[in-house]
Amino acid sequence: MEEYTLLCEDSIDGILTGIYEAYQIKKEEGVESHDRIHLYAGEMVQQRLCMHDIHIKTDLEKSHKVIRTLVEKLSEENYYDLCLAMVSDGQDKADAVYHTVVRALQTKDRNMFAGLQNDYILKAFTYQRNANNELMHLRGFLRFHELEQGILYAKTGPKNQILPFLMAHFADRLPSENFMIYDEKHQVFGVHQKQKEWYLVQSDSFQEEELVFSKDEQCYAELFCHFCESIAIRERTNENLQRNMLPLRFRGYMTEFQSKY
Repeated sequence: MEEYTLLCEDSIDGILTGIYEAYQIKKEEGVESHDRIHLYAGEMVQQRLCMHDIHIKTDLEKSHKVIRTLVEKLSEENYYDLCLAMVSDGQDKADAVYHTVVRALQTKDRNMFAGLQNDYILKAFTYQRNANNELMHLRGFLRFHELEQGILYAKTGPKNQILPFLMAHFADRLPSENFMIYDEKHQVFGVHQKQKEWYLVQSDSFQEEELVFSKDEQCYAELFCHFCESIAIRERTNENLQRNMLPLRFRGYMTEFQSKY
């Protein structure tokens, strides 16, 4: 039997547009089951026979219709969890989220991740958890540095595309500060002007060495490193526990682990 493969943009709005179009195709083409439709973000890794490949263009209006449906029929909390799954680095995250949404709407179950025996739900739950864990880590491990103009600057390299969630978190806590966060892995800037809304800027030509830090930045960085060192009890060092609480991949972005200080 014929199956359909929908290829969408690797973004929340792109995946939500894909979910909207999947429902439209099922209705218009008379597809008997959502199991015959698959959704992929970006390019599909492996082509399959008897598949109709359809490229989906991101449409904000369609995306917002899906958002309203998810919030109304599931909950804002479930929608938030789905967003985390959609920004994860899971290769088949779009298909997992799509089929998780299908099941949740069919069963009207607000405990969306209850059926972990379902492969799609298990994958969506795993992707959501991975992205959320990294987000929780970076909320505590992100380090800001003051630039010459008084702007706070931080750099990170998360596996998942969680910069929008990080920006929302720090905009809520630093509303009176001008700051920016650079995701060097995905080459995206989050920019926040004090008392204004934040926004994202794509940049593939950023040169960090051109940044000029404030005169006091070096002094405060050294003081912070000295403080971290002075409170440590070397006789009670537990490196295995430290790695569990603070994975090595975060340390290259943290002031207290920089050899230059």
